[in-house]
Amino acid sequence: MAGVKALVALSFSGAIGLTFLMLGCALEDYGVYWPLFVLIFHVISPIPHFIAKRATYDSDATSSACRELAYFFTTGIVVSAFGFPVILARVSVIKWGACGLVLAGNAVIFLTIQGFFLVFGRGDDFSWEQW
Repeated sequence: MAGVKALVALSFSGAIGLTFLMLGCALEDYGVYWPLFVLIFHVISPIPHFIAKRATYDSDATSSACRELAYFFTTGIVVSAFGFPVILARVSVIKWGACGLVLAGNAVIFLTIQGFFLVFGRGDDFSWEQW
């Protein structure tokens, strides 16, 4: 039952993050949908972790080059997701208020992704693989 509560909490926090992102795009004062491109960063951010987990599954080492490279790529993706709305606001494509809402949405969504891996990333009998 604890896994179901965690799944509901993660769903709720993901919905809040997406709400911030949509408010940054759809409010009448802002009305520009360029910040929605950060959704690409949200989708591709877990991919390096999945590849590294699959490639280093048999290894018992605490650190491996593949895992470190995955951390590097994931960090680059997350930093790019936070930098993209700032650059859009800096060149006056979007307003700074929209940038703030998108940055808040990014923070909530990336914390939700991290929470997903912390809750369902363990190798016990209740894992993310059954979803």
